[in-house]
Amino acid sequence: MTALQPEGLSIQPRRIDFALPDVLPRHWHGADAFKTHFFNSMSILFPDGERFFIDSVRHYRPQIHDPEQLALIKGFIGQEGHHSHEHIEYNRRLSDLGYDVEKLTRPVQHRIRYANKHFSPERRLAATVAMEHFTAIMADAVLRDRGWFDGAIEPMQRIWRWHALEETEHKAVAFDVYMQVCGDRKLLRAAMRQSTFFFLKDVTRGMWHMLRRDGELSNITMWRQGMRWLWGKGGFFSSLWGAYRDFYREDFHPWQHDNQRLMRQCQQEFTVNETPASI
Repeated sequence: MTALQPEGLSIQPRRIDFALPDVLPRHWHGADAFKTHFFNSMSILFPDGERFFIDSVRHYRPQIHDPEQLALIKGFIGQEGHHSHEHIEYNRRLSDLGYDVEKLTRPVQHRIRYANKHFSPERRLAATVAMEHFTAIMADAVLRDRGWFDGAIEPMQRIWRWHALEETEHKAVAFDVYMQVCGDRKLLRAAMRQSTFFFLKDVTRGMWHMLRRDGELSNITMWRQGMRWLWGKGGFFSSLWGAYRDFYREDFHPWQHDNQRLMRQCQQEFTVNETPASI
């Protein structure tokens, strides 16, 4: 195990009743269509993506013999599996509002099938490591600044903070497995460039679809304010640039972004159920 790993780190999947409304408010993020559909578009990607992450790490579990690392892998699989379940429920509510979730997930499923058929296990794991870095730096932003969810209804704030906390706890698991079984930094950097392209494409596609269904595509004010919130100075994405760029360093490790104090603070918001999610 790496010396950067937080001492005593334990990864436990949490079973939490988020009490999502049966009829989700169409613009649950402060009546803001742009912000709402930015997060909705990411939710649509999670169930298929997280199953891919689980499979890519599980493939190498027989090669791992350190008991501590095996426990972290087990926790990673449990957390990601439970995330998939909760976002399926979330996405069902989006379908109920008239958004074509099946249409939006189809390209993701196609790419995963292609990767499973044509990519090596090392390349699939590299893609997982890249996307885990993406989710980790976004999770840090969500946990560090509650302002990103100002105006959002409480159940949605809670589900995104829960997801962000668990992404933080297991942010180095896939990376550590990759470095043990492969360690090719060039492959990691290529995976990050590819993952960045498809992540931005998929989120944009999802937002475009949902905003069109809402009749908001011609709302110039919404676009101007939304793009400033996302890409402007101090915006959600623009503020992540430094942390994102660190991934390309030859000596990078996820816990060099040492936010374990923040993680410990946020753990107090949630209770770990004694019964872990199924793995």
